[in-house]
Amino acid sequence: MGGVRELAASFVVPGPCGVAVRDRLGHLTPQDEMVLRAVGEHQGALASRDLKARCADGLEHSADTWASRKRDLTPLSSSRIAGAITKATHDQWALARRCQAAHIQKLAAGIKMLRHRLSLPIGAPGTKRAAGGYRSRSEWFRKSRRLAALEARHAAVVADRQAGRVRVVRGGRRLLNTRHHLAQAQLTEEQWRERWEAERWFIAADGESGKRFGNETIRVTPDGEVSIKLPVPLAHLANARHGRYVLASRISFAHRGAEWADRIEADRAVAYRIHLDTGRGRWYLTASWQRPVVKTIPLETARAGGMIGVDTNADHFAAYLLDRHGNPVGDPHRFPYDLSGTAGHRDAQIRHALTRLIHWAKQAGVAAIGIEDLDFTTEKTREKHGRRKRFRQLISGIPTGKLKARLVSMAAEQGLSIVAVDPAYTSLWGGQHWQKPLVTSHRTMSRHDAAGIAIGRRALGHPVRRRTAPPPHDRSDRAGHRTVQAGPGHRGREGTRPPTTDRPPGGPSPNGTRKREPSASNTVRDAPSTQQWVQDSLTHTG
Repeated sequence: MGGVRELAASFVVPGPCGVAVRDRLGHLTPQDEMVLRAVGEHQGALASRDLKARCADGLEHSADTWASRKRDLTPLSSSRIAGAITKATHDQWALARRCQAAHIQKLAAGIKMLRHRLSLPIGAPGTKRAAGGYRSRSEWFRKSRRLAALEARHAAVVADRQAGRVRVVRGGRRLLNTRHHLAQAQLTEEQWRERWEAERWFIAADGESGKRFGNETIRVTPDGEVSIKLPVPLAHLANARHGRYVLASRISFAHRGAEWADRIEADRAVAYRIHLDTGRGRWYLTASWQRPVVKTIPLETARAGGMIGVDTNADHFAAYLLDRHGNPVGDPHRFPYDLSGTAGHRDAQIRHALTRLIHWAKQAGVAAIGIEDLDFTTEKTREKHGRRKRFRQLISGIPTGKLKARLVSMAAEQGLSIVAVDPAYTSLWGGQHWQKPLVTSHRTMSRHDAAGIAIGRRALGHPVRRRTAPPPHDRSDRAGHRTVQAGPGHRGREGTRPPTTDRPPGGPSPNGTRKREPSASNTVRDAPSTQQWVQDSLTHTG
């Protein structure tokens, strides 16, 4: 294909498999807060101890060592709390291993790029597919030093992975590093200490099907009463039977409350987690449960009603509606968002933009939304883009991971499917084939709008390219057949279109429009001949 890489096939993204809702624990008494802090601190210390033991096991971990850790924790808490702690520890260790593998891959990509650029002559120009050499000898020297540093770092991480060592911080490494930059974070040491301790607490319980209200450790009744099974060392703080403590707060989930109530009334498993937001000084309870895996609709069914192609950018979504034949319908739509500020503000901006997009998709009557399967893991290294800091910040700011998770879950609630397509050449080919032809006096087309059309057509299974130009006049086979839609086995693909002969002159055409009758020519040369011309014989005289 002339250097163009092979495109991956489009597919329907599976729907979400879990649900989580949150509500505030309001009107807590001082005794309630004291008990919650004591439980969180005690179980958090047990979780830290268990995580240390799991990291010490490394690759020697097995079901027997897992059971041994659980038996050690049971006398200090309970069997169910010990199971929840060991499961959370296992998940945290597995997440650290995945992050370690991603870090190794990122270091390897940087090393490969540095070696490539150092191997080129100084000042060698780059291409669209590969970076060129460094611009000066001093820059070449600094990059050679960085290559040595990355190679040493890569070797150390690979050695850790082979030995089964991971670097895990309960409470978060970012919050730990904030301790050394309190002035920049605008925090006092007491405020940081309070946040650090709250993040290391553990007040959570896994759900159990068949048990009363779906959870024996943290129980929530249909009327909103919350009670906690206290660990054995804190059983003297109980205010109810069987070592339980009932909170004075009542909860009512405004979002998915009916679905949550149906589950607990049927004694189906619901997991709970209680945490403290130190910035607001509020306690929250999060309920989560699993859903049965929703079978995705076939790709052809998703394409039957048309498609909305969405191009993801750093500050907006560019969307275009296409019918099932791949033709653009109407004008482009843009859904802006602002990713500056706090994490909560960025998350709210993404939710608002996705909500507007999904509502428009429902109004348009389509069954699916086409989006690029973006992954910038190897694209945002500074070794590849060098001084292009703004471009690295741009692609780093695109919310690829959060966007896919949010869009899939929100679209599933509205009965919409998500079709993921290969992102290769969508902006390039969209701008080349669709940007200029769709510009009118009342419509402006950007490159991102054209990319939305390219994404939608690829999701529908059509080629991005529009109809090609007709062949040259001298040879019809020199440039191939007229359209790219015609397959190589289609009969008559290189022929001319037959004239319409089943209508009278000046009558309506098959599509209902009238054609103008041919007018008489004003020149003698083109006038129809009505007289037979006969040449007389000439008499030659000598």
